[in-house]
Amino acid sequence: MTDIDKQVVKENGYSADSIQVLEGLEAVRKRPAMYIGDIGVRGLHHLVYEVVDNSIDEALAGYCKNIHVEIFPNGYITITDDGRGIPVDIHEKENKPALEVVLTMLHAGGKFNKDAYKVSGGLHGVGVSCVNALSKHLKAIIHRDGNIYEMEFAYGKTIKELTITGKTDKTGTIISFLPDETIFTQTTTFNFDTLASRLRELAFLNKGIKLQITDYRETDDDGNPISEVFYSKEGIKEFVKLLDENRQPIIDNVIYFETEKQGIPVEIALQYNSSFNENVHSYVNNINTHEGGTHLAGFRRGLTRTLKTYAEKNGMLDKLKFEINGDDFREGLTAVISVKVAEPLFEGQTKTKLGNSEVMGAVDQAVSEMLSVYLEENPKDAKNIVNKVILAATARHAARKARELVQRKGALNGSGLPGKLADCSEKDPAKCELYLVEGDSAGGTAKQGRDRTFQAILPLRGKILNVEKAMLHKIYENEEIKNIITALGIQIGTEEDSKALNLEKLRYHKIIIMTDADVDGSHIATLIMTLFFRYMKELIERGYLYLATPPLYLVKKGKEEYYCWTDEERNRLVQELGKGKDGSVHVQRYKGLGEMNAEQLWETTMNPAKRTLKQITIESAAEADRIFSMLMGDDVPLRREFIEKHAKNAKIDV
Repeated sequence: MTDIDKQVVKENGYSADSIQVLEGLEAVRKRPAMYIGDIGVRGLHHLVYEVVDNSIDEALAGYCKNIHVEIFPNGYITITDDGRGIPVDIHEKENKPALEVVLTMLHAGGKFNKDAYKVSGGLHGVGVSCVNALSKHLKAIIHRDGNIYEMEFAYGKTIKELTITGKTDKTGTIISFLPDETIFTQTTTFNFDTLASRLRELAFLNKGIKLQITDYRETDDDGNPISEVFYSKEGIKEFVKLLDENRQPIIDNVIYFETEKQGIPVEIALQYNSSFNENVHSYVNNINTHEGGTHLAGFRRGLTRTLKTYAEKNGMLDKLKFEINGDDFREGLTAVISVKVAEPLFEGQTKTKLGNSEVMGAVDQAVSEMLSVYLEENPKDAKNIVNKVILAATARHAARKARELVQRKGALNGSGLPGKLADCSEKDPAKCELYLVEGDSAGGTAKQGRDRTFQAILPLRGKILNVEKAMLHKIYENEEIKNIITALGIQIGTEEDSKALNLEKLRYHKIIIMTDADVDGSHIATLIMTLFFRYMKELIERGYLYLATPPLYLVKKGKEEYYCWTDEERNRLVQELGKGKDGSVHVQRYKGLGEMNAEQLWETTMNPAKRTLKQITIESAAEADRIFSMLMGDDVPLRREFIEKHAKNAKIDV
C-alpha cells in the first residue's frame, strides 16, 4: 500500500469500490463525434457540460452546493466544485488510483453503483474520460481526506502520477483542461453566453445550488473580469417566470407542484399566457430531453384529461360546435417538467428522448391529482384557462379551413407550386437548395446567377407576418408564408391537427435565407427564422436552415477587385492596397443584394465552392424560446435592454 492509499478514509459509501470499469478508452480520439455529438462548437461546449454534470450529480446526492466555471485567456477552462472529491484510493481490479481509472477508461464511474449515486445524468460513464481524451492537457486537483491530490494527463494519457501537494480542510474536485485543436479544428474558443445559458438552466433545475461563471478574457467597466452568478430559491417556478417575462399571463400565478409518484420525483411548473404557442421544456436528471419522451407524454395526457373533465363538469363546453383536442389545451402554455429517474432509458448517448414506460403513468398521475386540486381551489384561473382553450379550438378550426383552401387552390393550379418560384431540375431533395430572397429585384438577379440544376429561387416581397403575435389561421392567409410552405412541399399546423410536417415530402434539404446586409434585411431574416422556429423547428434541428452571407464591400484598385465581409477585412485591404505608387483605392458598400449583378452574386454568395453559409442551430430550446419571444413580442423595455447589452455585436446601418 502507498502512503496515499493509507491516508484515504472511505466515507459516505463513495470510494474506489464504487468505481466499476466496463472497457478501455482508445476509440474516443479516433471517433470523437460518436461520444460528444460533434467536433464543432456544440461538441466543444459539451466537454464543459460533462464535467459540470459530474458536479451536479454530487449536488443531487447531497454533497455539493457551489460550482464555479472559469474561462482563461490561454484557452484553459476550469470547473471547481465543493463535493466529496473523486476517490483517489487504489482501485482493486485495475490496481490504479480511482481518479486515474475515472479519467482514462470509458464507462468507469460511480454512476453504475446505486450506493454512490441514486440519480445521475452522466449515465454511460464516458463523460469525464472523453474530456480527458480530447484535451491537449488536463489537470485534476482533488481535495479529500484532509489532503490535496494532483494528477496530470495529455491526450488522455497519464503524464504526472498522483501526488499529495498539500493539506486542506475542504473537499471537492477541480478539473482544468485545454481542448485539443487537432480534434476541434473549427474552434477551441469557449462562448461565455452559451455556457452561462446552460448554468442558468441548471440553477433553475437544482434550486439552492450556486453556479458561477467567470471570464478572464474580458473585463467590465470597472476592470473586473466578466462574471455571473446563478442561484434559484424557487427552481423551475422561477424558470417559467423567466421564459414568460415578456408574455402576458392570463392567470395570476405560476402553477407549481412537487411530488413523488411510484418512487419517481416529479416537479412541474406551468403558466398560461395570451400567446399562440406551446412552450414546454422537459428534463430528466437535468438533461434537456428536447425530443420529449414518456414524461412529456404523461404530462400532456394528464393535463388534457384533467382540464377537459373540469370544463365538462362545469358545462363550459356545451355551446362548442366542434371537438377540442389536446393541442387546444396547450396553446399559450409555458411549462417546465423535471423528473428524476434512477435508471433512465434514453435513445443513445445524446439522451434526447426518454423511454421508461413507468414514468408516463407517474407524471400523468401527478398532474391529474395536483391540477384537479388547483382548479377547484382557483375557479377564476380555471375559467380563464378553459376560455383560452375554447379560443384555441376556434382558431384551429379556422386554420384548418384556411389550410384546406390553400391546398385546394394548389390542386386547381396543377403543380401547386407558387408562380414566383424558379424551381431547379434536380429531384433529389438531398441535392436541392431553396433560396428565400428578399425582394423581387434581388430575386431576379439570383435567378440569372444561380445553377438551375440544383438551386431554386423564391423571391419574397417585403416583410412576412410576425408569427410570434399571430393566430394560425392568419398565418395561412399570409401570401408570402403560403408561398414558402407550398414551395417546401410540407405543411404546418398544430401537432395533433396536422400530425406532422410531412417531411418525406420536403423538396429541399438546404433552405437558405438571403437578405440585404442592412437593418431591414436582418429584420426580415429574423421574421423568417421565427416562422421556422415556431412551426418548422424540426427542419432547424435536422440542419436544413442556413443564412447566406453576401459581402459588405467591394474594394477596387485599378483592375483588381476584392470582396470583404467585415469592416476589419476592408480596413486591412485598403491599407495594403494603398501603399503603392498609385494609392487610389475605391470602396463600394453593398447596401442590398440588388446592387450586385448576377455574376457577382453567384461568385460571392451562391457558388458552393466559394460561398460561406451559416447553419442555424438551436443550442438551448428554452433560451431560444425566451429570446424569440422577447425580440418579436410586444415588450419594448426588455427588447431595449437586450439590444443595449449586445450592442457591441450589433451592425449599425448609417
